[in-house]
Amino acid sequence: MPHVRLIFNPIASRTDTRVVGRVVDEFLREGWDVDITGTTRDGHASELARQGVVEGADLIAVYGGDGTTTQAMEGVVGSSTPVALIPGGTGNLLAGNLRIPRNPRAAARAAIRGVPRFIDLGRMKCNGGERYFAVGAGTGIDADIMAKTTTRAKRKWGMGAYVARGLELLGAPNAVPHRITIDGETFETDALMVLAANCGEIIPPIVRLKWGISFDDGLFDVLVINAGTFVETMDAAWRMITGLGHGGKRVAFFSGKSVAVETETPRPVQLDGELCGETPFSAEIVPGAIKIVVPKGR
Repeated sequence: MPHVRLIFNPIASRTDTRVVGRVVDEFLREGWDVDITGTTRDGHASELARQGVVEGADLIAVYGGDGTTTQAMEGVVGSSTPVALIPGGTGNLLAGNLRIPRNPRAAARAAIRGVPRFIDLGRMKCNGGERYFAVGAGTGIDADIMAKTTTRAKRKWGMGAYVARGLELLGAPNAVPHRITIDGETFETDALMVLAANCGEIIPPIVRLKWGISFDDGLFDVLVINAGTFVETMDAAWRMITGLGHGGKRVAFFSGKSVAVETETPRPVQLDGELCGETPFSAEIVPGAIKIVVPKGR
């Protein structure tokens, strides 16, 4: 009988424990043995996943948002155990990029009947610590939005809480000097945001950073936005999501295996939607770091 360890965060902003029961039912119906484990503190998902690998689980399933998912994946890196994503929480951009169904029951069925696919991960060093990420990491207005969006707002409005806070911050954009090094080549520029992206879509499948960003090509796509006014920021956003401004004055993309970012004054850093200290930070790509179960044909 195959064995799955199901990890979930019972206090995540939008986790519904009733859904956990429905997910378990799907696995039981297909003849799986299910071990349910809830997180109790920051970093616990990584410990639970690592424990599941050591105990011989055939699959590590994670019900939650990007934060819980990222932490769980950290506990699986270096093993041959695949990970299944059951989207929940405020959002799960990795699941969206992989076209994993948003409905938890359908996601569980995809986990049971899908196929494992290797994807890259980023490995970040920031404030003396080391973390992995799957979607993207960086500094600027995206990290500011996450830093200033309350748990209460996320619980009530979901992704809408981030949108509302973003619109507020865009009214007074703050581009500051950055020193950016990509694969050993350094340049300096004012930037509103610097992002090392591993996935291309920021609102799957509707809004993407640009075409061609792949989670299994062994490279980051580094986005640098330089905009100092509201009008410039709106122009940059429009050019980015429509693909009109790549390589232009306000929106630039670079490819590389490593990136380091410094600022004159510390700025918040985010990693897969979770705050992760302040600048400076560095990150490197880890090709084929983990196996994710995806729907057949993806």
